[in-house]
Amino acid sequence: MGGGVAGGVVNKRKGDRRRTTPGSSGRSASKGRQRAPRRAGDPAGGRPGRAASRGGRREGLGGDQVEGRNAVLELLRGDRRVREVYVVEDRDSPVLAEIADLAAQRRVTVHQVSSRRLEGLARSEVPQGVVAMAAPLEPVELEDLARRPAPAGGAALVAVLDGITDPGNLGAILRSVEVLGFSGAVLPRHRAVRVTPAAAKAAAGAIEHLPLAVVGGVPAAISRLRELGVWVVGLDSSADQPVSDIGVADEPLALVLGSEGAGLSRLARERCDRLVAIPQPGLTDSLNVAAAAAVAAHEIVRQRRELRRRNAGGSGQHGGADTPE
Repeated sequence: MGGGVAGGVVNKRKGDRRRTTPGSSGRSASKGRQRAPRRAGDPAGGRPGRAASRGGRREGLGGDQVEGRNAVLELLRGDRRVREVYVVEDRDSPVLAEIADLAAQRRVTVHQVSSRRLEGLARSEVPQGVVAMAAPLEPVELEDLARRPAPAGGAALVAVLDGITDPGNLGAILRSVEVLGFSGAVLPRHRAVRVTPAAAKAAAGAIEHLPLAVVGGVPAAISRLRELGVWVVGLDSSADQPVSDIGVADEPLALVLGSEGAGLSRLARERCDRLVAIPQPGLTDSLNVAAAAAVAAHEIVRQRRELRRRNAGGSGQHGGADTPE
């Protein structure tokens, strides 16, 4: 799907993993690899943006400069340390007044500056009259995300971003998955955009509430998620299976989204349990990756909600869903 979910051929490898019946061995299609037991619903400790990366190292996510009214409001409502806020002087805005009040309550210094001064500080195109300086975001562990119940309900629901390079797309994706109730998102350390001021502005405050993990590489992260019992589903326009037939929406699930233009990388595509596509009967080339992310995430949450409602009205059993091999 050009614009972020396109790219490459559908996975044709032998031994494509199928759903197993309850009580099966759960062995991987690769030689003798045993899947780790599923740990759905195991709560992870810590609040968004509070956990350290592995071995005590801190991996830079960015987010230390926040611009835009909604983004700064959510920053001040959250837990991150805010150093100072710059607000355009002589602008009659209830939102800017609320920002100034919240900053005063948190004992954060507020600077009244001219429009020219603010534009000089800003690193996004339209800062909307406010710029805040804060402590950088801190990542959580990938394992924490795999065990964190989704706010949407049920087991973990994670977005994995495979090389998103446009800050506007990154922010829009984070905003969509946070609003729809995902557990968190996974960002690669290399060849991908950080949470820049433009990304933070596009996220409109979502970065304050959505846990983010940073990984060395997406293919390795996919393998680790599978070891933790998470179904990994890649969004790929060339896939034969529509996202409406995902089949495992109520299981611990990771949705992998490819980069703008190129889509999923080859290794990421090969390591996914399943590939799904958004049907596109129209004539234009494809959906933008941020739009595709919103459509696919909404469909998965819708299916999860429907399955929970159906199971609650029945025997309370899972209805024969299998575990990934």
